[in-house]
Amino acid sequence: MARTITLGGDDRGQAHTLEAFVAAILLVAGLTFALQATAVTPLSASTSNQHIENQQRATATDLLETSAANGDLREAVLYWDPGNESRDSGFAGTREGLTYHTGGGPPNAFGEALDRAFLESRIAFNVHVTYHVGDHAYGEKPFRSQRMVYMGSPSDNAVTATRTVTVSNDTTLTAPGFEDRRLSDVEPDPPVTDGFYAPGVGDGPTYNYLEVRIVVWRM
Repeated sequence: MARTITLGGDDRGQAHTLEAFVAAILLVAGLTFALQATAVTPLSASTSNQHIENQQRATATDLLETSAANGDLREAVLYWDPGNESRDSGFAGTREGLTYHTGGGPPNAFGEALDRAFLESRIAFNVHVTYHVGDHAYGEKPFRSQRMVYMGSPSDNAVTATRTVTVSNDTTLTAPGFEDRRLSDVEPDPPVTDGFYAPGVGDGPTYNYLEVRIVVWRM
């Protein structure tokens, strides 16, 4: 004959306590596994770095678009001292012996915008102007680059933004004292280095296509 065992009040209480304890252990184990399975959280260093880099790229892109729209970018690429027999050519306002700026943006509206956007926030930047060389004797590469600003070698987290400016043969320089000098009048004749940094290409009214590239990174 089967016997029925009846638990008393204390036995039932102990069983309920054991069940609750086991449930708590399973809950903690589940939470621990879930946290370990998350590779990158919103607060992780890599996500934060990517967010900062995206912000810097967007700022550089917006700066180029705004400067192109209001004419500041065109002024900046033409802010050039063509030089002569007694002095070298280079962007106007640079230190003697240099063709580019090293402490910040050039002394014009585009340079001021660069300094406000980056330098004041301790973000370094380089600015390069890439141009076509056509049939000129610069070697086999169809492009060359002229530094406008150089603040050092970019770090691994550097980002870039670009914008192209088209200039015609009758475009004039914008550097003080040279506003009446047309590009067709100051075209360089290799190997002579005096004159504008970019040569004229083609036989049409277009002188050259100048691509401005900003590279920014945290100091």
